[in-house]
Amino acid sequence: MEVGSSNSSGQLSGLVVDTRRKHREELEQLEKMDNGISLLQRIKNKLLHHLLSSSLDVLRFLNNVDSKPDPLLPQTTGAVNSTWDQWFERPKEAKRCGCFIL
Repeated sequence: MEVGSSNSSGQLSGLVVDTRRKHREELEQLEKMDNGISLLQRIKNKLLHHLLSSSLDVLRFLNNVDSKPDPLLPQTTGAVNSTWDQWFERPKEAKRCGCFIL
């Protein structure tokens, strides 16, 4: 506690400053901050839990989709028409190829 200066008669001439009030206010502010931090941590944990469960659901879905063939695409084991291969392979004779890419 801080006390002002005293005069010759022994009476206090200054005001008494209560530092305990200031400390109580700071303690209340710290408690509010702690409550806010714990609330944010609980929210973060809930979001992480939700994100983890969602990612597992997506992973299961992708595994399920990947394991089944696409019903809209025909299933072929090889080339349907072997003449189409000529368009996707390099020519057998290098001299025959007269194309130049600029």
